[in-house]
Amino acid sequence: MDLSKSSEWQKALSSQRSLPGTPVSHKHFPIDLRTSMDGKFKEIAEELLAHSLVDSEMRSAPYEFPEDSPIEQLEEKRHRLERQISQDIRLEPEILLRAKQDFLKIDSIVDLEHLKEQDEATVDHASKEREPVLEREFQRVFISGEEKCGVPFTDLVDAAKCVVRALLIREKYMALSMQGFCRTTTRLLHDFSHTPLHASPSKEVPETPVDTDAPVHPPVSEIHPYERQDSTNLPSDLGYTCKMMGGVVHVYTKESPVDRCMELDLPYPDLQEFNADMNVMMALIINGPVKSFCYRRLQYLSSKFQMHILLNEMKELAAQKKVPHRDFYNIRKVDTHIHASSCMNQKHLLRFIKRAMKKYPDEIVHIEGGQGQTLMEVFESMNLTAYDLSVDTLDMHADRNTFHRFDKFNAKYNPIGESILREIFIKTDNYIKGKYFAHIIKEVMSDLEESKYQNAELRLSIYGRSRDEWDSLAQWIITHTVYSRNVRWLIQIPRLFDVYHTKKQLGNFQQMLENIFLPLFEVTVNPHSHPELHLFLQHVVGFDSVDDESKPEHHVFNLDSPLPGSWTEEDNPPYSYYLYYTYANMTVLNHLRRKRGFNTFVLRPHCGEAGPIHHLVSGFMLSANISHGLLLRKAPVLQYLYYLAQVGIAMSPLSNNSLFLSYHRNPLPEYLSRGLMVSLSTDDPLQFHFTKEPLMEEYSIAAQVWKLSSCDMCELARNSVLMSGFSHKTKSYWLGPDYMKEGPEGNDIRRSNVPDIRVSYRHETLCEELQLITHAVRTQELENMEEEAPLSMAPDLPKH
Repeated sequence: MDLSKSSEWQKALSSQRSLPGTPVSHKHFPIDLRTSMDGKFKEIAEELLAHSLVDSEMRSAPYEFPEDSPIEQLEEKRHRLERQISQDIRLEPEILLRAKQDFLKIDSIVDLEHLKEQDEATVDHASKEREPVLEREFQRVFISGEEKCGVPFTDLVDAAKCVVRALLIREKYMALSMQGFCRTTTRLLHDFSHTPLHASPSKEVPETPVDTDAPVHPPVSEIHPYERQDSTNLPSDLGYTCKMMGGVVHVYTKESPVDRCMELDLPYPDLQEFNADMNVMMALIINGPVKSFCYRRLQYLSSKFQMHILLNEMKELAAQKKVPHRDFYNIRKVDTHIHASSCMNQKHLLRFIKRAMKKYPDEIVHIEGGQGQTLMEVFESMNLTAYDLSVDTLDMHADRNTFHRFDKFNAKYNPIGESILREIFIKTDNYIKGKYFAHIIKEVMSDLEESKYQNAELRLSIYGRSRDEWDSLAQWIITHTVYSRNVRWLIQIPRLFDVYHTKKQLGNFQQMLENIFLPLFEVTVNPHSHPELHLFLQHVVGFDSVDDESKPEHHVFNLDSPLPGSWTEEDNPPYSYYLYYTYANMTVLNHLRRKRGFNTFVLRPHCGEAGPIHHLVSGFMLSANISHGLLLRKAPVLQYLYYLAQVGIAMSPLSNNSLFLSYHRNPLPEYLSRGLMVSLSTDDPLQFHFTKEPLMEEYSIAAQVWKLSSCDMCELARNSVLMSGFSHKTKSYWLGPDYMKEGPEGNDIRRSNVPDIRVSYRHETLCEELQLITHAVRTQELENMEEEAPLSMAPDLPKH
């Protein structure tokens, strides 16, 4: 083992600090996670990245995940089992025992007596407790034997070390940016290391406690959040000054930023640390033994879930039937990935355009050649009347011609193929100050409020071309009172620097970053400087990074890459470059806002829809949740890591079906069966959906095509709430006051309609997987081996 290289790398990593006094490394971690290949991580990662530039879609290992086949069951037996097991356990324990003996083939007297003891204990417990007892009694699948994972112990230890190291990297970045990290994973890593990790059990300050018997609907405030706001009541000015250096904003206590000793200690990971961690992650995902181990575990998780369904499906259904009033239609669902400019369907937009032509025919809506044009004149120039318009005329629905053609898909945003109509009706910064767009959004919000149980997180764009974009957007929100208790906002940042640079709108990449982030720092330091923006940001939950991921990248992000101030090339910066600088500035901003008691933000980018696999590596390290994640199906290591860390994935199968992946090949049912934190979302109802309720349309098609059960759909809905950016208090009403607890203690079936059996299964399975890898590393350490088997890091690189 090359200790010199390993210690050199460890020393470089442990010495990294974003600012004096803020170490962000694993220096004090007691378990040695170093391997013989530590010194070669950079070389392997750069070689892999170079290959990804040549081949835009990285070839994967020859693993094929077989499609699940539906299991036919005898209907008579299903009905008998359902009738017998659905009896109340407290009133009819004998019926339950007979059902178990009959259908689960319990022939042993000892087994039957054991079941009687368990059921009697459950009945006694139920009689003592006033609240309904948690349903813990279900059939579990256990693996016995010394080698439970099917690989040699040395391979298990090496793979476990790699997985633990990757989880610690993510935990570090999540804690540093004040984003969430899975509680179960945090606890088991903490128990394993016997030292406090970066993440505390709860990063969010508990709000007003919600009673267990509180209604599922949060109380509605009679005061509109954007009305009657007195600017004199805004928080005071701190007098700090902000300046961007090296692509990251620094905050100073004095007006002159020359005096470095007056810089606020707001930590973030610097470039050297990020690149070192990125190299480690890139090397891990191409490690052959680790890929084999993760692939086997994923296959095991799929098979185990099928066994769980086979044994417990009727009990889950019976538990749902016991809950009064609650069903799939009246549980909370959040559309975790939807763009505001396409949140309406075609028919809705068509009706609005016709109403506007009748109601505002003489309103000047556009300036052409210095002359104002009325709405009627705009349509007359196209030789169209209100009667001529139809859904077919609008031509905004994605079709077979948009498959793998992102350029044609973007053109679908133009009604009738005219960009002027897009500017008039679905833009916020036009001649009429976004009046029509605000009306449409408010109609969509009204539909959501009418449905009661559907919510959305709409994306609005900030492009970074000018410094006043934030004020314009906030003014549009406040002026038109675009607000709903069913909606929260995310800010999407299109990766279009190359376009703006070509048009001479931006000189370098740092100007774009300054336009995006400096107004946010200014309003945090002094809310009086942007009062409308201060109000708007209270309802913004995070940032998104959007564009066509399949675009070829001509640059590898490493320490030799130009800093943002020096990036004046015509080529667009790579995906990880955008994501790192967005994350770094958001991290500094979150620390500043936390000091002031303001809400913080999370990073939730489009990731893994297409393009090279290293997009998903950046997303794993830096993002709270991601959207799409299709390419995880080609990367067993990353898929397993996303499962262990419970990284949220907002999936849009109908969107993918029109753009990148046909519906029957979508990996969502695989992800769900394995236990990944997935939710259903619509992406662009204007292009992909037909009905007034696009989210229900998404659920209904998924249920029909993949034969999802009611429990599956309720689990997806519960995941969407957990992933969403709604407040802790709101989620306490929707899911129960204890929703942050682990396992079934955090589930309230009366609100979520998810049986405790399903939640218990998910929690126990995750704990078993985490214990498998931590136990392997701990066992190897306890044996005090003098010579450690070297970790084979031979990369399975694509061949040309």
